[in-house]
Amino acid sequence: MAEQAHFHESVLAHARKDFALLRETMTVAEAFEAIRQHGVGERIIYFYVADAVGCLAGVLPTRRLLSSAPEAKLAEIMIRRVVALPETATVLDACELFVLYKFFAFPIIDAERKVVGVIDVGIFTEEVMDFTEPEKVNDMFETLGFRMNQMQGASPWKAFRLRFPWLLATIASGTTCAMLAGFFEPTLKRAIILSFFLALVLALAESVSIQSMSLTLQTLRAVRPTWRWFWQNARREMAPAVLIGSACGVVVFGIAWIWRGAVLPAGVIGATILCGTIIACLSGLVVPSMLHALKLDPKIAAGPITLAVADVLTLTLYFSLATWLL
Repeated sequence: MAEQAHFHESVLAHARKDFALLRETMTVAEAFEAIRQHGVGERIIYFYVADAVGCLAGVLPTRRLLSSAPEAKLAEIMIRRVVALPETATVLDACELFVLYKFFAFPIIDAERKVVGVIDVGIFTEEVMDFTEPEKVNDMFETLGFRMNQMQGASPWKAFRLRFPWLLATIASGTTCAMLAGFFEPTLKRAIILSFFLALVLALAESVSIQSMSLTLQTLRAVRPTWRWFWQNARREMAPAVLIGSACGVVVFGIAWIWRGAVLPAGVIGATILCGTIIACLSGLVVPSMLHALKLDPKIAAGPITLAVADVLTLTLYFSLATWLL
């Protein structure tokens, strides 16, 4: 909870005040003179430009300022489209912008678009998960069903007791998938090509579900989930899921069609990959969120359960679609 509170601190608490604010009516030569007179901070990456009333009007990367002619007006060489943080933003908001735009700094503005501070990329590198740190490696292993510090120096019996229970989820899902395959045996006999691509269909679903689950777990570290948060994230996950599923489905459809010359079975495989990707994305969001709502540790249980759910639902869709169309 302390870590979550830290992410919700005001970004102003971490802002720098030693930024250079120039006027758009200045020339490059005048800007250099102003910089020499007033000085700049130690970590200046961008120079921000204000209009006549002091509102943010543009940004000048240092390289552009240094390489421009002395007589050039800042209004002519500055970049007018500026990404800025409102003064009400949190540390988490700032981190999200650094991920989205890959800039080295952002200005912080008040309600009148006047610059009140600058936040640089240092806040991102301090706050975001770094897997080179031991505690972050531990987080990674928690998604597999156990904590790394529990395994250090553990006896064979203790290691077995820690690892085996979560493998039961994999055994249960694998058994369910085997029973599903047996139930749809006539379908497999009619289109043997379906069995050739079975492993690929499941592997793609598992990969996507793990990606989605990892993003959800990272978000749950910093926010308190609500229904509104859940639906916003579900809608946000849908777009990349459809794009990823469509691309993978088209590629595999082409491979199956060219290899075996069976259009309809290839279409079933491609359609399953598309729909399975969407299912996997939603599984990676729903399972950790439900575990969190039940006050269980989502990092420990989410990995095995998410994979099991993705496998069973994807395989059910695969065989049902094949039975209906073939």
